[in-house]
Formats: sequence, C-alpha cells, structure tokens
Amino acid sequence: MSTAPDAIVAYIDGGARGNPGPAGYGVRIEQPDGTLIEEFCESIGTATNNVAEYRGLIAALEWAKQRGLKRLHVRSDSLLLVQQMLGHFKVKHPGLQPLYAKAHLLAHEIGRVAFEHVGRAKNADADRLANAAMDDAAGSRKP
Repeated sequence: MSTAPDAIVAYIDGGARGNPGPAGYGVRIEQPDGTLIEEFCESIGTATNNVAEYRGLIAALEWAKQRGLKRLHVRSDSLLLVQQMLGHFKVKHPGLQPLYAKAHLLAHEIGRVAFEHVGRAKNADADRLANAAMDDAAGSRKP
C-alpha cells in the first residue's frame, strides 16, 4: 500500500525472549526524509512476540493520533502483523483479536495509515529499542 510522500513514518518492532517471555516493543518516528522525531520503547512483562508487535503498533498509532496526524506510514518486519492489518490474513489467535481491533480502530481514526513490510536490516532502530525494552522486562538492564 502506498501513502503520501510527506507522511510521517513509524518503524515498529516487538519481541519476547522465550515466546512467551520477557517482552517489549520499540518505536522510531521519523520525518519522510529520515530525520528522527522521537524514539520510545516499553517493557510489557511476559507476552508473546506477536502481542509485543501489536503493542508497538498501537503505541505508534496512539502517538500519531495524540498529535492530530491524518497520515502515517507504518514499517514493520512482522509479515504477520502487516498482512493482518492489510486484511490479507485473518486474525485467528484469540489473544491477538482485541489488539488487532484496537489497532484497526486507531488507524481508522487517524485516517490514512499505510503498512509496509520491511526486512530486519531496515528496522534496526526499532529492533534496538525493542531489545532494550525486553532487557527491562527481564530485569537484566544495567543502570
């Protein structure tokens, strides 16, 4: 799905060590030209990789909605999440259904949200942030 070239870009990632295990997500928000706007991450306790991915998406969508954005381009290395949000894959897992519903509603409220699957190499900053959040969830992050 394409989006306007001036749309803000959100790189998202989530993960869990153990699946389920200590989990977290990371979000990097950029200008269309790649200039950093904001980065944030959060540990979410014990969860699965897919739950963490959706929590990252929801955090990015909430960030955009709070700022009144009408367009957002979401990039994720989770093929499952991207295909589900595009409507190509059904959300079968009961634990993901409410997260999908929330993300779908937020995307609708924003207006125009594009989803793009990117390789892990292009999602390195969000991956770094998600790993920091997983470290926090595991209690292994050094002060």
